[in-house]
Amino acid sequence: QVHLVESGGGLVQAGGSLRLSCAASGSIFSIRSMGWYRQAPRKQRERVARIDSGGNTVYDDSVKGRFTISGDVAKGTVYLQMDSLIPEDTAVYYCDAGNYGLDYLPDYWGKGTLVTVSS
Repeated sequence: QVHLVESGGGLVQAGGSLRLSCAASGSIFSIRSMGWYRQAPRKQRERVARIDSGGNTVYDDSVKGRFTISGDVAKGTVYLQMDSLIPEDTAVYYCDAGNYGLDYLPDYWGKGTLVTVSS
């Protein structure tokens, strides 16, 4: 089992920046990829960005050029630097971890951290 804990959410004005952090504990040896999803009010959860153990990354088109994912999957850490935030980025952000590659659904989820972007 893998346990994920996020931190770094909060309230920011449009155009500002936030950095999310996530740390995994437990059976991290099984993890091959980590990343972030988000869920806005009345919307489905969507993938934001993911990174694998080889350092390969994938981003949703809506955040390309504004968000940067980094971390060390082998150590169970992942970060999301969010710049040029817009109100549409307002959502609960969930850290995830998976036993497979970037395009597979994650196996583990954090409890989420709220990001609110004011206009």
